Amino acid sequence: MSADKQLDLTSWPAPLAAQYRALGYWQDKTLFDHFQHTVSQFSGATALVCGQRQFSYLQVAEQVSQLASGFQSLGLNQGDNVVLQMTNVAEFYFCYFALLQKGIRPVLALPAHRLSDIAYFCQHAQAKAYIIDGEPAGFDYQGLAKQVLAQSNTLQHIVVRGAPENLQDQRFIALEDIKGQADHSQTATASDLAFFQLSGGTTGTPKLIPRSHNDYAYSVIGSNLICQFDTHTRYLCALPVAHNFPLSSPGALGVFFAGGTVILTQDPTPKSAFKLIEAHKVTVSGLVPPLALLWMEQAQSTQYDLSSLELIQVGGAKFSETAAKALPNRLGCQLQQVFGMAEGLVNYTRLDDPIEIIVSTQGRPISVHDQVKVVDEDGHPVAVGEEGFLLTQGPYTIRGYYQAPEHNQHSFDQQGFYRTGDIVKLTEDGNIIVTGRDKDQINRGGEKIAAEEVENQLLRHEGVHDAALIAIPDSYLGERSCAVIVKVAGVEVNPIKLKYFLRDNGLADYKIPDLIKFVDALPKTSVGKINKKLLREEYARL
Repeated sequence: MSADKQLDLTSWPAPLAAQYRALGYWQDKTLFDHFQHTVSQFSGATALVCGQRQFSYLQVAEQVSQLASGFQSLGLNQGDNVVLQMTNVAEFYFCYFALLQKGIRPVLALPAHRLSDIAYFCQHAQAKAYIIDGEPAGFDYQGLAKQVLAQSNTLQHIVVRGAPENLQDQRFIALEDIKGQADHSQTATASDLAFFQLSGGTTGTPKLIPRSHNDYAYSVIGSNLICQFDTHTRYLCALPVAHNFPLSSPGALGVFFAGGTVILTQDPTPKSAFKLIEAHKVTVSGLVPPLALLWMEQAQSTQYDLSSLELIQVGGAKFSETAAKALPNRLGCQLQQVFGMAEGLVNYTRLDDPIEIIVSTQGRPISVHDQVKVVDEDGHPVAVGEEGFLLTQGPYTIRGYYQAPEHNQHSFDQQGFYRTGDIVKLTEDGNIIVTGRDKDQINRGGEKIAAEEVENQLLRHEGVHDAALIAIPDSYLGERSCAVIVKVAGVEVNPIKLKYFLRDNGLADYKIPDLIKFVDALPKTSVGKINKKLLREEYARL
């Protein structure tokens, strides 16, 4: 029996699994099967636009099948793990579907991840390959790959989109060069672990989220029904392609399952995005609140025609009610709020909801079989309208993190409910209102930052005696990060030096504190822990 089977990574209890199949939620088709079904129906339709390149569904399928053959020629096989880190380029989807076809499981890293994250993903997943975008001007991913190789004892290949720079190292190979004869055969099955997403987490140890074909396909199909994606949908992917939101809510996978068109952009700012909206008659896009606010500001003065827009989804962080009310008029389209997590549960305001619900709540779950509980500190249900901690289980919410038994003890209760870490209220009609976070985590414009991870890195500096990372309000990002530092006496340290130190130690840019403040001592609770509540109150007006 394989290690994965012993760990029972993605298994739901047999009665629940049988129920989900009987209800038709789990169709026992792989994500690749669903894509192939669209190819068979709409082979000549445009599936993907990436800069000046356009691909029909048949052309995407051809790229996928050639890469599937190529990955196997490298010795990658069913059950192997790889790390996939690409920017918003067509090759992300080619690689994603090719790996799924052969049961090779990608860890979906984000472009912002740096050495400390990538090295950990490779080590924890025992990855055999690291697939990167070697062409972006903004960051040297090939240089990062060299550093990762030096720390890994499992990596055998660095597969590079573009030309490998390190020609002396045969482990570096061009993605284009591995393409083989088209291979349409599939190795994966629908109950298999398909790929890994990444948890924002609250500690210095990122957690890998195992998603199966059955559960993830259901979340996409359910999302399509709610959001009404179809062949006419033209989706601008403005957020990083590997994020759960633009991948599956309904995101690019929803578009591919429905036969619509995905338009990719590397630059989500209004000037670039608005040009694409006009050129490609974009009908829908998904944004985090800071980006939505920026689009709203610029829309009134733009020369581009945005009249094709029908829907803007906003998710990733709490969207203020004031901004939500203003968006439809500013952008000339409907607003849909989205509240979800890579671990599973996704909530949407419905397109036919009253405007009061759309602007004041974060929606309700995809499925009537999503079980949602709001409980107090003792685990007892709270009354409707009262604040509490959100717990959930359902047909597309994971039952445990990958090889993380200690995390799982804290993150899941005895009935299998996932403790999301969100503080919410439930309305009479089942809509969720997010009011805060229980976990020690900063949500910086949709990017989740584990306070403990940054604090641990800061404490490695010789000039830092004690450190606390807190969230402070921000009108654009929702929250910014502020590090409150106690210096070591006699050691010179300043904010600029600390930020360089963190960057040099492989911390992703979005995790580097926005503000750094120095104090003589950190306030403590009665049991000796840092009193972050007091710190948040003190620095809330910065």
